[in-house]
Formats: sequence, structure tokens, C-alpha cells
Amino acid sequence: MLGFFFSILAGALMSVQGVFNSRLTEKIGINETNMLVQGTGFLLTVIILLIWGNGSLKEVLHVNKLYLLGGVIGVGIIYCVIKGITSLGTTVAILAILIAQLLTAALIDKMGWFATEPVYFGWAKIMGLALMIIGLFIFKCK
Repeated sequence: MLGFFFSILAGALMSVQGVFNSRLTEKIGINETNMLVQGTGFLLTVIILLIWGNGSLKEVLHVNKLYLLGGVIGVGIIYCVIKGITSLGTTVAILAILIAQLLTAALIDKMGWFATEPVYFGWAKIMGLALMIIGLFIFKCK
């Protein structure tokens, strides 16, 4: 149950952050916004790490080096969310983002990529994704 809470909170925070970043971009520019967002996030994370850190940074030497690209991907995510919200509006952009997230997650689960256990993906799940995609087009219609 706690997982659902955090997932819902993450979705809400992503939507708010996307709008905040788009408004900030209007004043200072997209790359400047991305730097500021990543920089303030880094500073807060260092503070949290110093207070509650319980992992081992030494273990980073033993992980698949591909997984170290998370921060680079984060820069791309912020840039793309800003561009999407700016051009499509908040609701349509976030709906498209959610569909892309679900399709990508489904592919990762189905194929067992990145050391995940493969998950069966039957017709019910495929229909659910298809309905979301259809919903996006219906929502976008005027």
C-alpha cells in the first residue's frame, strides 16, 4: 500500500514540477532552468545524504556502468517535460508522458530488461494501454 502512496505522490510532484519548470523557463531559459533544477536537487540530496544516508557509495564501483546514466537521463526528462508542457499544455503533455511511461515500463517488464524479472503481459493489459492511448486522442479533440 505504501508503494501506491509513493507512486501517486511521485506522479503529482512530477506534474507540479513540470509546470514550475515551464514557468521558470519563460523567465530564464530552458537550459538555465534545467541547471537550476538539477543543482538545487543535488544540494538537497547531499543534505539528506549527510543526515540520513545509510547506503555505501563505494558500491558504485560494482554496478553496471549503464545504470550511472540516471542523472543524464534526468536532464533529458526535465528538458522534454518543459517542451511538452509549453507546447501541449499541462494535461495533454502529462497524459502523453504517462502513456509513454506505461508503454516503456511494459516493454521493460515483458522483455526482462535491466535485470528485471520478465512479466506476462496478456490481452487485458494490452487493452488497458490501448484505451489510454485512445483516451489521449479523445481528450485532445476539440
